[in-house]
Amino acid sequence: MFVRKLKHKNGKIYIQVVEKVNNRYIVKKSFGSANSEYDLQKVISEAEQWIKNLQGQHEFDFENEKRLYLDLLTSITSHKLIGIDLVLGKIFDEIGFNKIEDELFKDLILYRLVFPRSKLKTTEYLGRFSNKFYTEDDIYRYMDKLYNTQKELVQQISYEHTLKILPNGISVVFYDVTTIYFETDDEDDLRKPGFSKEGKHQNPQIVLGLLVSEGGYPLAYDIFEGKQYEGQTMIPIINGFKEKYKIEQLIVVADSGLLSTENIQELITNKYEFILGARIKNEKYNIKNKILALSLKDGESSIIVKDDLSLIITYSDSRAKKDKYNREKGLKRLEKNLTTGKLTKSKINNRGYNKFLEMDGDIQVKINKEKIIEDEKWDGLKGYITNSTLSKERILENYRQLWLIEKAFRIAKTDLKIRPVFHYKQRRIEAHICLNFVAYKIYKELERQLKEKKSDLSSVRVIEISQSIYEIEITTPKLKEKIRKILLLTEEQKQLSKIFDFGC
Repeated sequence: MFVRKLKHKNGKIYIQVVEKVNNRYIVKKSFGSANSEYDLQKVISEAEQWIKNLQGQHEFDFENEKRLYLDLLTSITSHKLIGIDLVLGKIFDEIGFNKIEDELFKDLILYRLVFPRSKLKTTEYLGRFSNKFYTEDDIYRYMDKLYNTQKELVQQISYEHTLKILPNGISVVFYDVTTIYFETDDEDDLRKPGFSKEGKHQNPQIVLGLLVSEGGYPLAYDIFEGKQYEGQTMIPIINGFKEKYKIEQLIVVADSGLLSTENIQELITNKYEFILGARIKNEKYNIKNKILALSLKDGESSIIVKDDLSLIITYSDSRAKKDKYNREKGLKRLEKNLTTGKLTKSKINNRGYNKFLEMDGDIQVKINKEKIIEDEKWDGLKGYITNSTLSKERILENYRQLWLIEKAFRIAKTDLKIRPVFHYKQRRIEAHICLNFVAYKIYKELERQLKEKKSDLSSVRVIEISQSIYEIEITTPKLKEKIRKILLLTEEQKQLSKIFDFGC
């Protein structure tokens, strides 16, 4: 809208407020005429004021506005990081971990997710960003308490929450192990050198066994001395879990690393159904011939009866390509080492692609081409040994979920930085593992809720955004009233507030 002056033939000037709509000028209001310059300016001022009033425009005293905002800034008495509590803290409470009333427990868990560092670094971070001040001794004393009185409750809470979110209950469990190394050369009854999955064979380590449900939700864990054979860790954890929660029937799923005659016999004796990865290349001659005679195509599978068990064989074109690629990559490395003279008689063993080596005469090492041709026949084939009464399709579907436990270990080692461990007392080592167990449970629940709410944000991104949301406290200059305000400055922060129902 704008003011328009129209000169009449009688010499008078008429004042109107007009608005241009669809290339047409529409008169919104007429303000009469003026005979003199003084009257003209007076009428124009009236018209302009009418426009301002209509549009809700007011002239501000910018100096007063500036002074007001400066007063507000100087009235900020504190600020703290609040997003972690609003997002991860809410999930912590919803799972039920708030039954453990120690505030330090919650702080150690939440900040394990956002700042997985040493306990000393954790205290510095809490003080700097959340105005919570603990000493390193406070943390160690609490870890002793966690080990002595709360670690069983932690697993109980996790189990009960998993029961609530799984519509069909817990009937299938997935088991795997990994190794956790220590930044020390000292060993004791628990920390011992052994086969390290991180390649830290020179470091003392422990073996960590983890049991998860469908969906990858953690159920139970235990730790073993570093030189413990991983195949001997499975039965104690599964038996303890079944007995603790009075579960009548369980289907146990594990990869071929846990396959042994002893484990299979114990699983049968304890009346478990099981689905284990099979080492089909190590089968007896007649079974291997049956497998190779199947001539399976991409996506096909078949069952071979083996004593009282079923050996399911599947074939995949993509797996065949991967097997071929890995073999050729390993052979190139062998050929390079042969050329440079790095391979000697002592290197000949059945580990990895060294199985293709053989002695030629007394001193020369060479690659056996016949072994390569024999190995090619197995490209794309994978086997599963089972006594389960489930259909073949359900058995394969359950085994495919093993990647979830591999993901659990990957998250624990990369995002939560569970290793290396700097503690040396067993109770604190176990407390450290317990804290990581709870942190991973919260991570998984965050992942589940984001999927349920159809959010396109990842768990990692949500944790990053939560670290940028602050709350300020303002004390009003005159009334000394304290006002708290959550600062939501970006679109992602506002998106997070809608997902987890917190506002300003």
